[in-house]
Amino acid sequence: MAVLVVSGTGTEIGKTVVTAAVAAVARAAGRSVAVLKPAQTGVGPGERGDADEVVRLAGDGVTPVELARFPEPLAPDTAARRAGMAPVGPGEVADAARKLAADHDLVLVEGAGGLLVRYDEEGGTLADAAALLSAPVLVVAPAALGTLNMVTLTAEALRARGLAQAGVVVGSWPDEPGLAERCNVTDLPRVAGAPLLGAVPSGAGALPAEVFRTRAAGWLAPALGGTWDAEAFTAAIG
Repeated sequence: MAVLVVSGTGTEIGKTVVTAAVAAVARAAGRSVAVLKPAQTGVGPGERGDADEVVRLAGDGVTPVELARFPEPLAPDTAARRAGMAPVGPGEVADAARKLAADHDLVLVEGAGGLLVRYDEEGGTLADAAALLSAPVLVVAPAALGTLNMVTLTAEALRARGLAQAGVVVGSWPDEPGLAERCNVTDLPRVAGAPLLGAVPSGAGALPAEVFRTRAAGWLAPALGGTWDAEAFTAAIG
């Protein structure tokens, strides 16, 4: 796939770290990678954004592109309006991704929050950008109680729009999973109607970059270029 859209079921669930892991695995395989962040919110001028964090973790061979930056940590449409700045619509996102795809083997489009967060005053969303690109969507989800409902809603939204779901990755797998987390590993692919494609350990983003790159393949399934096995993982956690 030339373009892969990475969306979450919410905020602060490990979406950027998962994006970095996918980028690191692709780079290790010799593929050229670009990461596109349509709208970075909650970050001021000169501060590191999500695309910069992907480069830090995955390596300098990743091309970072940020279309807009808004200072307040809000939904992109709201943040743009409050800042008196022009929003970024799905068409701009799709155009930027196509240009990057012309020069890169893989373009990762990392959204802000969930699939249907508004990007502009017309109600444009990451789903609309994915539709314009005919790109599959990788859903990043938490492991804990409540995730099944969020993944189900996201999957229904994707199907309603005729969008392909590449699969689900758990964005932050706890060191000591409880009953809900262990059961969710079995239930997530069922409610998503798509395969479970990985589980990134909690705290992975704090690892030294060299260690992160070495371990990334073990967190992602072969469909994402890694070696992680869902069946073996499920059996190991009981």
